[in-house]
Amino acid sequence: MAQNEARPSLKDRLAHEMRSYLSTAAFLAIFFVSLATYRKLVLAEYHVGYFQYGYALVEAMILAKIILVGEAMHVGERFVDRPLLVSIVWKTLIFSAFTVVFMTIEHVISALLHHRPPLEELSLAGAQGDEKLARLQLMLVSFLPYFAFRELGRVIGEERMHEILFRAPTPPPGAGEGA
Repeated sequence: MAQNEARPSLKDRLAHEMRSYLSTAAFLAIFFVSLATYRKLVLAEYHVGYFQYGYALVEAMILAKIILVGEAMHVGERFVDRPLLVSIVWKTLIFSAFTVVFMTIEHVISALLHHRPPLEELSLAGAQGDEKLARLQLMLVSFLPYFAFRELGRVIGEERMHEILFRAPTPPPGAGEGA
């Protein structure tokens, strides 16, 4: 095989990375926008206005980039030779830890920008602490199906995964012949 056949062009790699980024961001955005909608509905019962959809979309885009950078650095590949479930759970836990780091940095920056003590912002006491832990838990739950799809695609191939998900199934040989 010629060397230029083995390596996709820069344009093809860029297109693949952009598709990967957009699909990851869209997947996460579905979860985060759903969470924002739920929060809005709960707070509406107490006549509290809440509109954080932009924040949910930005958070999905940032986390998508963090995930793709982590994957490019081969983070979470420790158990790729183990059963698929082990790899999925491992990646979910590792990238959830990245999320904790991201959330911590985000809250420290927010505290500094709003002239609040950073340690106070990081406190897990009270209702705000419960909310932070609940958001983290929901992110972890959203990572499970994400990494299940990613790992399944890695094992069976991205093209085959795309074919299974987005093309009409073809009947198996002999199906439809007399019963």
